[in-house]
Amino acid sequence: MSTDGVDNSRRRFLTAATSVVGAVGTVGLIIPFASSMNPSARAKAAGAPVEVDISKLEPGGMITVEWRGKPVWIVRRTKDNMDDLKKNIGHLTDAESGASKQPEYAKNFHRSRTDHAEIIVMEGICTHLGCSPKYRPELAPADLGDDWMGGYFCPCHGSKFDLSGRVYSGVPAPSNLPIPPHMYLSETVILVGLDTAEGAA
Repeated sequence: MSTDGVDNSRRRFLTAATSVVGAVGTVGLIIPFASSMNPSARAKAAGAPVEVDISKLEPGGMITVEWRGKPVWIVRRTKDNMDDLKKNIGHLTDAESGASKQPEYAKNFHRSRTDHAEIIVMEGICTHLGCSPKYRPELAPADLGDDWMGGYFCPCHGSKFDLSGRVYSGVPAPSNLPIPPHMYLSETVILVGLDTAEGAA
């Protein structure tokens, strides 16, 4: 009686089983390796840069991302918004951002990079006691007054900031909203937390 058929069947079974075990083992090695290439939660909390796609950000729109455990707002301001920033100076504590935190390239009335002036990147934490202000882009709402030209209102203690994050006079917040280091990787992608001028912050 021939055993060739049995041996061949067994050989094929063992070959297939070995291949499956090898493939599972390879995947088991690749997944942790691939995962290790992404920034961990700890690295992000420590300040790992965050890439943000702004290709779908419409004029007047805002998106929020997290960097160092804090919300970071990215806003595309309209032409009218940009014009209003120059009219607002008399209502502000630090209109020139002399006493506020921002990179040198954002020390201007729009507090952003000159080549992308309409886009502002700022930390969404009130400089008074750490609440998160609300985005209020509407003009002259009843609760904020006839001179309100859009900005951020902190519901905790009433601090107000314009669309450049500059603080209004006579409110509890002592300084403008901070501007984190950032750079453009392309026309539609911003890297928050790193820039070519100042490195990681």
